[in-house]
Amino acid sequence: MPSLNDIRSTFLRFFEQQGHSVQPSSPLVPRNDPTLMFVNSGMVQFKNLFTGLEHRDYTRATTAQKCVRAGGKHNDLDNVGYTARHHTFFEMLGNFSFGDYFKKEAIPFAWELITKDFGIDKNRLLTTVYHTDDEAFEIWKSLGVPEDRIIRIATSDNFWQMGPTGPCGPCTEIFYDHGEHIWGGPPGSPEEDGDRFIEIWNIVFMQNEQFEDGSMRELEMQSIDTGMGLERIAALLQGSHDNYDTDLFKALIEASAHATSTDPFGDQNVHHRVIADHLRSTSFLIADGVMPSNDGRGYVLRRIMRRAMRHAHLLGAKDPVMHQLVPSLVGQMGAAYPELGQAQALIEETLRAEETRFKQTLDRGLKLLDDELAGLGEGETLPGEAAFKLYDTYGFPLDLTQDALREKGREVDTDGFDAAMAEQKAKARASWAGSGEAADSTVWFDIADTHGATDFLGYDTEKAEGQILAIVSDGKQVDTVDKGESVQIVCNQTPFYAESGGQVGDTGTIKTDGGAGRVTDTRKTAGVFIHFVEVTEGELRTGAGAELSVDHARRTAIRANHSATHLLHEALREALGEHVAQRGSLNADDRLRFDFSHGKALSLEELAQVERDVNRLIRQNSSVETRIMTPDDARGIGAQALFGEKYGDEVRVVSMGRADTGKGSDGQTYSIELCGGTHVKQTGDIGMFVTLGDSASSAGVRRIEALTGQAAFDYLSGQDHRLAETALALKSSAEDVPARVKALLEERKALSNEVAQLRRELAMSGGAAQVSDEDVGGKAFFGQVISGVSGKELPALIDEHKDRMGSGIVLLIADAGGKAAVAAGVTDDLTEEISAVDILRAAVAELGGKGGGGRPAMAQGGGASVENSQAAIDAAKAVIGG
Repeated sequence: MPSLNDIRSTFLRFFEQQGHSVQPSSPLVPRNDPTLMFVNSGMVQFKNLFTGLEHRDYTRATTAQKCVRAGGKHNDLDNVGYTARHHTFFEMLGNFSFGDYFKKEAIPFAWELITKDFGIDKNRLLTTVYHTDDEAFEIWKSLGVPEDRIIRIATSDNFWQMGPTGPCGPCTEIFYDHGEHIWGGPPGSPEEDGDRFIEIWNIVFMQNEQFEDGSMRELEMQSIDTGMGLERIAALLQGSHDNYDTDLFKALIEASAHATSTDPFGDQNVHHRVIADHLRSTSFLIADGVMPSNDGRGYVLRRIMRRAMRHAHLLGAKDPVMHQLVPSLVGQMGAAYPELGQAQALIEETLRAEETRFKQTLDRGLKLLDDELAGLGEGETLPGEAAFKLYDTYGFPLDLTQDALREKGREVDTDGFDAAMAEQKAKARASWAGSGEAADSTVWFDIADTHGATDFLGYDTEKAEGQILAIVSDGKQVDTVDKGESVQIVCNQTPFYAESGGQVGDTGTIKTDGGAGRVTDTRKTAGVFIHFVEVTEGELRTGAGAELSVDHARRTAIRANHSATHLLHEALREALGEHVAQRGSLNADDRLRFDFSHGKALSLEELAQVERDVNRLIRQNSSVETRIMTPDDARGIGAQALFGEKYGDEVRVVSMGRADTGKGSDGQTYSIELCGGTHVKQTGDIGMFVTLGDSASSAGVRRIEALTGQAAFDYLSGQDHRLAETALALKSSAEDVPARVKALLEERKALSNEVAQLRRELAMSGGAAQVSDEDVGGKAFFGQVISGVSGKELPALIDEHKDRMGSGIVLLIADAGGKAAVAAGVTDDLTEEISAVDILRAAVAELGGKGGGGRPAMAQGGGASVENSQAAIDAAKAVIGG
């Protein structure tokens, strides 16, 4: 009996032998179809190939595509566990032709694989064709299928369309008859919904193009899109019509039973089925970058997780169990999907944290539900207000409440639930409008209320398709904008990072079929990512699909600077002490800036040590890991919280670098921080790190600015060039420049001192207009106007005159570049009688100055000019003479 892994390999190998290129599964989050929440079929990753917008180096492809149907219009969540074939996660096997082969090859390919390689009895198979597709009918006949087992279907079941317009075409399907002992009829019959006849393969002949007026024409490039559910064909080949009775699900169900110490069969089997199915969808979603949240894809993931966790609770599990099942899943599917193994630690930690948190509210929520039901009559519907209270207070999604009530034979008043939800949103909008935000901020709340939060895809991609949900111009929503206008645009999903946590917003381009624009900034309000756009071509229209491309070079530089900031933070803590904490940061494309608590300037050696440590961690080239944890768990492993950030129930924890005495669960992680920004994959991607210096930012806060990567290289290269120029000018080698500069500075200082001494000697020797000592009021007085002497040299001259006089008073006025510098001195024996400050102020007043000050023995001040110097000297003498 072939295993599910064998079946997958057989399928891919068969088509590889038929000249098909085996392509890996695309991520579950679609990059090229903004209308889809999750990839739900094999053709999604090839959509642009089918429409001719993209070309690759192959025209035939085959895949095993992981798919999720748990949100939006493709939602099988409510049926999972209760039917034989509904799943939230499934694998779609497919082969595709992009203008290469068509019906005459596609149908025989399918028939050969199914009847020969898989060995399925031809007599148990029947096929369907679109009722006007005579060509497909004849091909089936030529393969030996009797006419009575080729059923013509006139409905859309056998006609595929990509949308209201665009590529479309008839389908042909292969059904397997499980036998008369199972109820159901063939396709097209009143009993077709039974389980006897099960579709196992669908082949779409993409041959037409549909237009808005209803007309249709043949496509120039006719293509093939097929799909076969792996779980269905595995059940068939393993002798069952129940997908959960296959080797993969048996292994996962047994793991669930073991973890909960319960019987895998009997009445409890439905719980194990739900857990097994949801384990797959949650694990693959987390591996593809989706994290539980209260919006968008993250909300759907949380719903799936909590539904599984509730079934584990019903099995009597007291402790979290979902994370314990991940190794079993990786063992079953990790070889085919290596991303599972690579993300295993993240998956386990996310599941454990979510289940721990959910268990804290589950008992209270279920008690509230029981209390509400106790007041209702038999079979009475649960009021919508009660269901909303469960959602709003305890985090119970509506479908989780509905699932719990299903077992009790009850329903929920969904209209009442919607009304309660609308009332809460109205209150939130009113609160937002009165919160002091800018007047036009309410437009973003309106957009968030209408469309929900923006899904951010930028952690693992820089390019994605989105749908334009709103265009805002001058604070108001508009339908279209033209070339030359500057507006703000909101899409349902985006790879653009919005400014937050010190990291600047992304820039790049946005393109639609009708126009294009340059994204100059990205910000976020009320969960909505706002793209600031300058329209450069045509027009942009609300509702249009858009290709969003981040400026790769700029994002790369920003990532490097942000990751370097984390290493810098830890290096500073090691060099200066545990008191160091972030007090602000800027992570731009051209530099980084980091503010931190520290009371004094860093020494050159401390700064050099920090720079050496950061570069040592860069050269390690260790992986940068990201996990989602509770704040308490994050703090428990030593994570540093970023200054000014607000954290909810879950945090994103970024770890990098290895250290013998580090942090984390292994005690060997260098840096662990709570951070929502984008980062390099390896520390080596930073390139190099250079500090530009340390300065004061505010009281008790220092600031370091630094460069990384190419900017750091260019800076160092420039420094080398400047050093070479300096060495050339000094006629020395680069190595001797510091000593040569030091010698020149010492020589300059000596010459400066010599010049100052000569000036003083000149002034003392009467080289300027001189007034001899005279008797004023019985005291010796010397007044002089001098030139060639600066104001700072006057105190020394005053002291020399005082020494010369022994007892007396001195007033010196120097011409300081057109203004007057004034100094007055009184020998110590006279300071009890007269103060130099009084003499100075009298003189300064005559020179157009004000004030001045000092001590009784020495005072200094200044005036507007030296023109009234004699009047100033006379005023001083008047003060002395009394």
